[in-house]
Amino acid sequence: MLEPPRPTDAELAILRVLRRRGASTVKDAHEELARSSPTGYTTTLKQLQIMAEKGLVTRNESQRAHLYVARCPEEQTQTQLVGDLLDRAFDGSAARLVQRALSSRPASPEELAEIRQWLDQLEGETK
Repeated sequence: MLEPPRPTDAELAILRVLRRRGASTVKDAHEELARSSPTGYTTTLKQLQIMAEKGLVTRNESQRAHLYVARCPEEQTQTQLVGDLLDRAFDGSAARLVQRALSSRPASPEELAEIRQWLDQLEGETK
């Protein structure tokens, strides 16, 4: 199956809710979304219907209240978004992407240690 389209910001917010909660009804997803940004129930419903058509979520229609689940793992969505950003904004340069990311929002000492460990692991795999 083809990779689903890149999600919009509103779709990413819904995907975060579905990944955190697991299978959710429109009502459940809407209640959690409404805590952080006021939106109407019908807007959440329409977004989920569109996301199902796009292949971003699956919909279980076996019960009266349909259940929605994120189709792809979070890591796959993040990889898709980073790849798109890398190509569009950084001409494919991972080094420039990382430099800009770290200069725009400095990493904590813990995050830097994790990045160093990950880089050491990558370097070891290429030797």
